[in-house]
Amino acid sequence: MMTNFFEAIENRRSSYAISKEKVVSEERIQEIVEHAVKYVPSAFNSQTARVLILLDGEHDKFWNNTTDILKGVVGDGDFTGTQEKMDGFKAGYGTVLFFEDQEIIHGLQEAFALYADNFPVWSEQSSGMHQFAVWTAFANEGLGASLQHYNPLVDGMVAKEWNVPETWKLRAQMPFGKPLQSPGEKEFKPLDERVKVYK
Repeated sequence: MMTNFFEAIENRRSSYAISKEKVVSEERIQEIVEHAVKYVPSAFNSQTARVLILLDGEHDKFWNNTTDILKGVVGDGDFTGTQEKMDGFKAGYGTVLFFEDQEIIHGLQEAFALYADNFPVWSEQSSGMHQFAVWTAFANEGLGASLQHYNPLVDGMVAKEWNVPETWKLRAQMPFGKPLQSPGEKEFKPLDERVKVYK
């Protein structure tokens, strides 16, 4: 399913109703993620992005464990809405976990002290670009996805379950699967309020 760059960006939307029905091969999913990790830019070509792809039972385990953690936080409060969200994410085909390697960032801060305060910011920007690239490529393949942020609540669980190095900082989680419905219309603010051209 090929499309041009601008159409691919337009087609990237949040999909919360997803299923485990296979849309593309696991090899293609890995190929998309690896392509993003390899080619998306990073400050000083630091290549700080780290990614886990969770499929099948590992995907289910992540959302089951996340549900348990959130239940502990909510306590006796109403968990109905959160449970629906967790069930929706778990209903998908897989989850991509995005990390940034803090050891590399700290090394850059020491090597280039003048820019020390900028490296964590640049790391966040690079992570966002990785997330966007994977998300857009998934949409181009017919996969629906959304971006979630249950870190840092789930950080310890993730590190334990998947033997994640302590220098990897979890930044986002992307459940994905076959979209079950089309996204609604998106409203846009006037571009002349958001883009200024001077010449």
